[in-house]
Amino acid sequence: MTALTLFGADHPTLPDLPSEAVEHGEVFTRRWVVELILDLLGYTPDKDLSELTVVEPACGAGAFLGVIASRISASCRAHGRPISDAAEALHAFDLLERNVALSRGLVEQKLYADGWGREDARQVAAGWVKPGDYLLQPDSAHLADIVVGNPPYIRLEDVPSKRMDAYRGACSTMGGRADIYIGFYEVALRSLKPGGQLGFICADRWMRNQYGRKLRQLVTRRFSMDLALAMHDVDAFQDQVSAYPAITIISRREQSSAVAADTTRIFGEAQARKFLAWYQSSSPEPVTTNALQAARLPHWFPREDSWPSASPARLAVLEDLSERFGLLEDETTGTRVGIGIATGADKVFITDDEKLVEEDRLLPMAMVRDTTSGTIHWNGSYLVNPWNAQGELVDLTRYPLLSAYFRKHGDALRKRYVAVKQPERWYKTIDKVDHRLTAKPKLLFPDMKLTIHPVIDEGGLYPHHNLYFIVSDVWDMRVLGGLLLSKVAEAFVEAYAVKMRGGTLRFQAQYLRKIRVPDPATIRETDRAALAEAFDKRDVKAATEVALRVYGLTELPD
Repeated sequence: MTALTLFGADHPTLPDLPSEAVEHGEVFTRRWVVELILDLLGYTPDKDLSELTVVEPACGAGAFLGVIASRISASCRAHGRPISDAAEALHAFDLLERNVALSRGLVEQKLYADGWGREDARQVAAGWVKPGDYLLQPDSAHLADIVVGNPPYIRLEDVPSKRMDAYRGACSTMGGRADIYIGFYEVALRSLKPGGQLGFICADRWMRNQYGRKLRQLVTRRFSMDLALAMHDVDAFQDQVSAYPAITIISRREQSSAVAADTTRIFGEAQARKFLAWYQSSSPEPVTTNALQAARLPHWFPREDSWPSASPARLAVLEDLSERFGLLEDETTGTRVGIGIATGADKVFITDDEKLVEEDRLLPMAMVRDTTSGTIHWNGSYLVNPWNAQGELVDLTRYPLLSAYFRKHGDALRKRYVAVKQPERWYKTIDKVDHRLTAKPKLLFPDMKLTIHPVIDEGGLYPHHNLYFIVSDVWDMRVLGGLLLSKVAEAFVEAYAVKMRGGTLRFQAQYLRKIRVPDPATIRETDRAALAEAFDKRDVKAATEVALRVYGLTELPD
């Protein structure tokens, strides 16, 4: 790949730089973590490091710089070079003049202690460490072989408005309520030379949250996600922080294999050395210890809408299933995932009074409470339905009871956004009624449950907007229901879905669409019967046993 342009050099006049570290979002990284990241990047003294360009975008008091300087010094000694040959080997920035002074002093003292002349050490340190805002560097500045560090953690809305505007203008991925570290990822990635690497220890929320979507898109389309090493409970920093940190290694090359790893609180320097040896060995065998789980994936997950969160072993299984099976929603089988109707005024549009309006204006509705037992027990709720079979609003003059009812509640209906936007259609629901859906057999899923909970409606009910549905032209709904009742199907949703308090999962359409399923024609008749029976009996264990067989798995790792 060729070098990318960073951004224009012209920016609005910016407010004074912050003078306190708390405003700067500093979190200082322990030395063994720094050593691990540099080793993972292959930035070691046996290489001629004076020929490489490493960038540290927010150096703070020098947690990374001290180790980098030591490695450059050792490399120069090993390759018979003066330290001045490495004058362009390192570019470090910080907003705070105090940090710049501290880091220069640290580097100068380390080089002097390594035997380099005092003046050479001073000049090199001054050249390596400079004040500046990394996010607002000029175009094509400091193209890097390696960008490494611990970007600052600070919400974008906490940045002064002019500087925030400049950051948003410079960094297209910093949308919504992004943290400023999103911009550091973007600028670092765009500065990499072909084959260059980024190595950050940083919060991993961007891999799943909405504000990280544009960054995930950038990585997916242009880079290779090589390693995601979660360290949420590890004592990785000098101060206690709740930042959900992870080490990420991302390369500027085509995506190939990737490593997913997770740690426990006992992961430390000794365990880091063992992990490094496994990582560099390219061993295909996963690692499971009381400090670490790690697995190699054939490649990283290819979509940017969300990346899954699960144990490395389970991620490897999900990636394997994603390689071998198609998505649940599929035009070739006519399988569709959707959500029930939103009205904008349920108190008006939902009723249990079957005499309220004309009979053909009442549409039986499936509500969440109807699905609780695992089979449909309709409680008599109706939609007061303003739509005809052709998907058009009915003429109220033809329905005097309906007209009187809607006009009685006219003030409430007209205040809705959908009515303000289209005042002549003031009595419409937010969503249209698709009358074809009513008669279809469909699987219904309550929005929020602790476990996956498909329930079959054989036809006759229309789902409320707190229910998601699946319909298909090919699948037998009981067979598909058995498959989706299994822990294998639940694993897909669990990996992608937002978890609520108490571990409740959201079974929304976007997560149900992540589920991979076999071609229904390839499932043996005995397995089809077993899945249907497990579904009828709500037997999750039996459904899971058959699903494992159908998916060609021996087990589903935790």
